[in-house]
Amino acid sequence: MPGPVLDIPVFDADNHLYETQDALTKFLPDRYRGAIDYVEVRGRMKIVVRGRISEYIPNPTFDVVARPGAQEDYFRHGNPEGKSRREIFGEPMRSIPAFREPAPRVALMDDQGIDRALMFPTLASLIEERLRDDVELTHAAIHALNQWMHESWTFNYQDRIFPVPVITLPIVERAIEELEWVVERGARAVLIRPAPVPGYRGPRSFGLPEFDPFWRRAVDADVLVAMHSSDSGYERYTNEWMGSDSEMLPFQPQAFRMLAQWRPIEDAVSALICHGALSRFPRLKVAVIENGSSWVEPLLRNIADVYKKMPQDFLEDPIEVFKRSIHISPFWEEDLGALAGLIGEERVLFGSDYPHPEGLAEPATYIDQLAGVAAETVRKIMGGNLARLMNVDDAAVVR
Repeated sequence: MPGPVLDIPVFDADNHLYETQDALTKFLPDRYRGAIDYVEVRGRMKIVVRGRISEYIPNPTFDVVARPGAQEDYFRHGNPEGKSRREIFGEPMRSIPAFREPAPRVALMDDQGIDRALMFPTLASLIEERLRDDVELTHAAIHALNQWMHESWTFNYQDRIFPVPVITLPIVERAIEELEWVVERGARAVLIRPAPVPGYRGPRSFGLPEFDPFWRRAVDADVLVAMHSSDSGYERYTNEWMGSDSEMLPFQPQAFRMLAQWRPIEDAVSALICHGALSRFPRLKVAVIENGSSWVEPLLRNIADVYKKMPQDFLEDPIEVFKRSIHISPFWEEDLGALAGLIGEERVLFGSDYPHPEGLAEPATYIDQLAGVAAETVRKIMGGNLARLMNVDDAAVVR
């Protein structure tokens, strides 16, 4: 059904595409053939990464998917009846062309009242963690994905859809090459995993000076750096508490793991601030997508306390750094007005997570959560802020 038609420009910071089965393999160099593959297990296709079957996404071909917004009631009211995940998700659906191709997606956006959208890949979030001890393969796999994305979606489709290519950082020079490759082809935003960066000498923070050449190039290119929720590798820590060796399984949540689910983004933002990257590059634009906002107030409180005690460890006031550089796309069910008051209305971005089941079935209904918020603030949150960050006109599309 068509969504509500709003009288303001709507720019969705969190839309998703569903990759085709060849997205990770079509452009993978021959020397890495077989590193990523698909096999059938008891009648279901599964993705295999270096010989290990992954259950990270139950149906990695996305031929059949959960319905958009299937979990709306769950996130709105909780689960007082203790329903199973299958009961919460309900009946699945077959993928439609709008989930796979840009032209049908634009037509769907017209029906939904969405003017523009950042478009994130879905399957991509499993790659880096499962290749973390082979940085050469990681760079090759990410570039192959970006090649597929550019061929299938472009990085700027009719100034309506802005697909977001992935940048992996283990080898800084390779990361810069990838950044330049996607920017030359029209990318205005890039996706970086909120996690320590693997490397030949072990993992380390991307806020350290060794990554400055990359951040400098990102500032020069004026791209938006998006940090979307992903497999950030923190399962290894919860596994120690759980006595298991499970991979991250986002569709099989467990209470203990959920208590720490926002720790990766909190650490990632803290690293950019504490290790000085956002002070050395004050014009760097960072958007935190699909990580909620419940972690923001505790982090600001804690970092203010640390700054009071150890100002010598910071290049400048970390609270001011956060409010200058970090933009948040909160979950639709959170208090958006309160977040705007906490970090500034210019730093809050509307994101629907469409067509994922945890998102909204009709993206523009997000505005219902802004009842009582000033009209100009609503205009900024629903599209104006992201248009400014992306350097596009803050105007509705004429349909």
